[in-house]
Order: sequence, then structure tokens, then C-alpha cells
Amino acid sequence: MSNKLRLTAGFLILAVFCSLGMAADGQPQAPPEGSAAKAPPSAPPEAAAGPDTDPAAQAKPPANPSDKPPTGQSPGTYVIGAEDVLNILVWHEAELSKQVIVQPDGKITLPLVNDVIASGLTPEQLAATIKKELMKVMVAPEVSVAVQQVNSKKYYIQGEVSHPGAFPLAVPTTVMEGLANAGGFRDFANLKNIKILRNHGAETLKFNYKEVSQGKHLEQNVLLQPGDQIIVK
Repeated sequence: MSNKLRLTAGFLILAVFCSLGMAADGQPQAPPEGSAAKAPPSAPPEAAAGPDTDPAAQAKPPANPSDKPPTGQSPGTYVIGAEDVLNILVWHEAELSKQVIVQPDGKITLPLVNDVIASGLTPEQLAATIKKELMKVMVAPEVSVAVQQVNSKKYYIQGEVSHPGAFPLAVPTTVMEGLANAGGFRDFANLKNIKILRNHGAETLKFNYKEVSQGKHLEQNVLLQPGDQIIVK
């Protein structure tokens, strides 16, 4: 073969090898054996909505079981009695607005109204009664009644306590609470044999302070009634 033919054949072989190399470079290369391809990290799954994840639920403050109205007697439940001190207010009528004491016969005296029975009524009922009487001489009077001081309902504590005497019974009061109002016991008080005289002495209730203070026989801790006398020996 002549030198010219050999040179031409060499160029052809070189061209074939270059073509094969370019084709191999265009194909993706397989990962080496023993190694696994890493998948892209996936987004974390969304948590199901619930009490702990719901923003609306988290924004609400927890219910407070102790949110309850305080215990006591409202103007609609307290019954007026003799010697109670009342504030009578007639709107825009300063001469008719005054403080009065319920008389022993249960009546109060007001200008333009004269005597009105107050004992046995609630403040709201008494206000309605006064308004009805004033409507005879006035146009649309506005009347309100408030109890300034409770004197008609009392209980009494005698004997070995720090502050014996009479105490107003304006709100529901248990024997335990009544004794606390007396400032505690003296040194030689018999705490196991306290007596409550009721209905002018016709009924006698026994009270063991030590038992009740330890959470025992709580049925002894009754509500006091007007006129009750607690005797601590």
C-alpha cells in the first residue's frame, strides 16, 4: 500500500474513534456499584388540625371553672325588716330622696307618701310600691331603694370567744363562718360542745368545731337563721 493510502486510512480510523467518544459523553453515566442515588428531601407532612395546632383554638383562653358569680343576696332576694337602714332615691327629686330607718311596726315615712309598709318586701318591691304612690301626685317618677345597713336580721354569739355580741345576717352564713366573725376562741373554750339555740330556745343544735374543721360530720355546719344564739362554753 502506498504512503498516501496509509495516511488516508489513518485519518478515517481517527475520525471513527472521535465519533464514538462524543456519543459516549452525551449519555448519562450510571452511578457506581454499591451506592444508591439520594432522593431530594420531601416536605414534612402537614399536621392534622386539632386543639393543639389550631391557631384559633390556641388564641382562646381556657375556660375558668371558677368564674362564677359571688354568693350573696341581691336586692331582689333580701327581705327588709325592722330597724334596717334604707336609702330612698327619687330621680331629680332631692326633697324626696332620703335615708330612712324601718320602724318597729315595719313602716317607713316619706314626703307625699306618708306611711308605707316596708317590712317583708324586697328593695325592688318597695321601690315599686313607692313609685305607685308617687304616681298619684307626680308624672313617671323613678325610684330606687338600697339597703344601707342590715339591723333586722342578726345572730348572737356568747361565751368564750374574742368578740361576743350581735352580728348582722345580711348574706347566707354558716356556723363556721359565724364563729370566725367573732374573732376566734379564748384559751379555755370547749370546742367540742358548742350549742346553737334556735326559735327562742325551742330547738338546740350541737356543733363540734374540731370535727368540722377536720372535714368530719359537715352536716353540723348549718346555715344560721335570724335570732340564732351560738353559745361557746
